[in-house]
Amino acid sequence: MKNLSFFDKIMFILNSIVGAVLLISYLLPFINPIHFAALSAFSLFVPVLISVNLIFLVYWLIRIKKQAILPIFLFLVGLPIFPSYFKINKKELVKKETSIEVMSYNVRMFNLYKWLPEEGIDKKIVDFINEENPDIICFQEYHPNEKLKLDYPYKYVKIHNKKNNFGQAIFSKHRIMNKGVLNFDKTNNDAIFADIKVDTTILRVYNIHLESLKINPSKQNFGEKDGKMLHKRVASAFEKQGNQAIKVLKHEQNSPYKTILCGDFNNTPFSWVYYKLKGTKKDAFIEAGEGFGKTFNYPFPVRIDFILVDDSYEVDDFEVFPLNYSDHFPISAKVELK
Repeated sequence: MKNLSFFDKIMFILNSIVGAVLLISYLLPFINPIHFAALSAFSLFVPVLISVNLIFLVYWLIRIKKQAILPIFLFLVGLPIFPSYFKINKKELVKKETSIEVMSYNVRMFNLYKWLPEEGIDKKIVDFINEENPDIICFQEYHPNEKLKLDYPYKYVKIHNKKNNFGQAIFSKHRIMNKGVLNFDKTNNDAIFADIKVDTTILRVYNIHLESLKINPSKQNFGEKDGKMLHKRVASAFEKQGNQAIKVLKHEQNSPYKTILCGDFNNTPFSWVYYKLKGTKKDAFIEAGEGFGKTFNYPFPVRIDFILVDDSYEVDDFEVFPLNYSDHFPISAKVELK
């Protein structure tokens, strides 16, 4: 520190603070939010912290300073989780006839309340889905509309909030043999499942919408007047997410079939709920994605929508569609059932 300028000393102090928080954040997948909800809120900022640490690394390298050791150390410690943050090489797509395409999309009620000023958002979403034509699609915040025609012979729609008439839905080209709902307590969110027969294989697809954080990136302080109230609200949401994830896991353990989990987890890959729900399953983005895999319309690359498949299945392709029809981007995976 003696040979550093005053500005460089300030930079190193800031780098150290970011580093300390980042190190704590690396432990978040192992910290149950039911017991440490406030601490778990840091999982939202891991992508930001990683990005800032890389900026510090570039700064120290340009300055040819040994302080670069700190961001390098932080980078090496976090190396095992980096594939969840950024993928360099996309898997070469090999189209197989045994593959099915599974899509997940939080459609935000098809822009029912005109959050986006653009006209005809609902029709554009439907046109996109019909053109992409996935075998199975899981909708979060689904709002039924008889004017919107989706070309699927089988579907399961569960309306949770009857006042606003929205919930979750699973549409399928293949026969739905069984279906059900996992009602979450004191919330508008829930999870549904459908047992779907594809040729001779039956698989269980879960459509999960974990507790919303109700964060509005376009508003000051994320739409909350008081910072303490914001922290309290987010901590409460994380605690609910923990209980909801446990409920899904207990239900999945009794599944007679292999499973695919789709949905909006309202949390990042650095969280306990993601770590638990993933278990031994494959994250389709990690298997066959590219880049940041950003799924939420936010300035930083945040990935909160997932497709997790049984570890015996092969993921042939993964894609994020950067469509500004919702606050989420649709994601899809081509999965080879084995």
